[in-house]
Amino acid sequence: MAESPKPTQTPKLDEPKLGFNTYAEKLNGRAAMIGIVIAVVIELLTGKGVLSWLGLI
Repeated sequence: MAESPKPTQTPKLDEPKLGFNTYAEKLNGRAAMIGIVIAVVIELLTGKGVLSWLGLI
């Protein structure tokens, strides 16, 4: 039996613009890290927790 030819390169597929994709996950992770750092800085500067700074406690 003859072997079918194999492609020389893999096709480049477009990333989805919406939903779960690697770009969105990286962006959300970076935003979360920045938010945690800001929360820690607020606690250090004010001496209060973030919830009391926001007036929730």
